[in-house]
Amino acid sequence: MMGRLAGKVALITGGAGGCGLAASELFAREGAKVAILDLPSSDGSRIAERLTAEGGSACFIATDVSNADQVQSAVKQVEQRLGAITVLMNHAGTIHVGPFLETREEDWDRLMSINVKSMFLVTRAVLPGMIAAGGGSVLCTSSISGVVGTPMEVLYCTSKGACHMFARAISVEFRDRHIRSNAICPGFIGTAHGRRELELLREHGTHITDDMLQGMQGRLCDPAEVAKAALFLASDDASFVNGAHLFVDNGYTAA
Repeated sequence: MMGRLAGKVALITGGAGGCGLAASELFAREGAKVAILDLPSSDGSRIAERLTAEGGSACFIATDVSNADQVQSAVKQVEQRLGAITVLMNHAGTIHVGPFLETREEDWDRLMSINVKSMFLVTRAVLPGMIAAGGGSVLCTSSISGVVGTPMEVLYCTSKGACHMFARAISVEFRDRHIRSNAICPGFIGTAHGRRELELLREHGTHITDDMLQGMQGRLCDPAEVAKAALFLASDDASFVNGAHLFVDNGYTAA
């Protein structure tokens, strides 16, 4: 059977770990040619080789997606190897946890560079080719933290609020050029990144017990569940879904 992304070229930033990895794997199984952009220290090369050996089509380009020159070079390489990018998943991101009044300017700069500037740089580099190809789908990984404040995460919440509005504003500006843009907003996730976030919050005195977490969202979200939400938004099944924020949080933000 043809996959839901057959004929599409998908670029996934931060695609070598956590939910990004789950998306890389799922998109490849669903027929997309997958380009993984991640740091040189990641497992991206090995993952791309494995996805190809499993019958998919994938490549890895070591990239600091907060660096404009590296982004431009990586996007050109993807277009030359795989063709026009028709699905972009801006997933690369990190966290910062700590008391706001102890936050340093360099903490702010680092988080905004990785979580926000990277979306700007990669989307700006990809859109001309996507438009020329007739359109496509942009996905931005936001978070429940884009709408729900958490103590000790002022910087992180601010960055995810930016992800929210970036996705929405792109959808409005480029709708008539057949570009859809949406945000995926996971709750607390059962990845190494997500578990470390919970550990840091607890270390800094934010009271999140296992019982509280169960009450907020039932359990930790599985990365595959985020990837499946991304698959829907990337696919033609979401042809009239544009400017949306899809919460993958089991009712956390609805309560």
